[in-house]
Amino acid sequence: MKIIFPVLIVSGLGLAFGLILSYASKKFAVEIDERVEKIRGVLPGANCGGCGFSGCDQYAEAIVGESAAINLCPVGGSGVVTQISEIMGVDSESGEKMVARVMCNGTWDKVKIKFDYDGIIDCRSAATMAGGPSSCIYGCEGMGSCKRVCAFGAIEVENGLARIIERKCSGCGRCVVECPKGIIKMVPAKSEYSVCCSNHEKGAVARKNCQVACIACQKCVKECPVGAISMDNFCSVIDPSKCINCGKCYKVCPTGAISKFTGHM
Repeated sequence: MKIIFPVLIVSGLGLAFGLILSYASKKFAVEIDERVEKIRGVLPGANCGGCGFSGCDQYAEAIVGESAAINLCPVGGSGVVTQISEIMGVDSESGEKMVARVMCNGTWDKVKIKFDYDGIIDCRSAATMAGGPSSCIYGCEGMGSCKRVCAFGAIEVENGLARIIERKCSGCGRCVVECPKGIIKMVPAKSEYSVCCSNHEKGAVARKNCQVACIACQKCVKECPVGAISMDNFCSVIDPSKCINCGKCYKVCPTGAISKFTGHM
């Protein structure tokens, strides 16, 4: 009998606490909008952060909470935008695919080298030493920091120059943030031509340091039929929103500073 009473008391207390907890869980339960799970199901699950949120779960919750647009996923593109718009019951918004592009053509055989770099294999570290080993202080360091932060294997470094494999690029923008020179830009994937030079020195100096630099000759500016090219401090820039991909600028560039990106990336 001495054992039975304590067992009954403990059992009774356990039952009582269980009922209380069960009631509390139902009373204070936070209802989860089923649209969050549906949106999470159509998102690619890359958790790349390109949408501005830490992961796909947080982005899905933000969409349902109406604190984020439905077209922020760089990996999913327009297909995911369409599916999310159907779940949310809203009109599909523009989901134009964006890709990263290195605005530099200066491989080691094209630029003058100031010194042999023997430091940490990191672009930021190299840049602190007189702007890096290249005579062009605006060019790619070629140490592969951007490659190391790319979660999609979309970047390769060859002959001292980083290149984006655009068919693999998710458009997350991590490489853009990582580049200490700021020469990686986001552009619409449909843009076939870019001025792959970021040098802002006068033409003679730029050409002396790099064989494929923009020399500010303005031939591309004059040749463009739609006014899509302008000069920015001695360097040509193509406006993707105006460019019609005619390729006339590419043909007249005397140094090869303008590159074509269709069919080989």
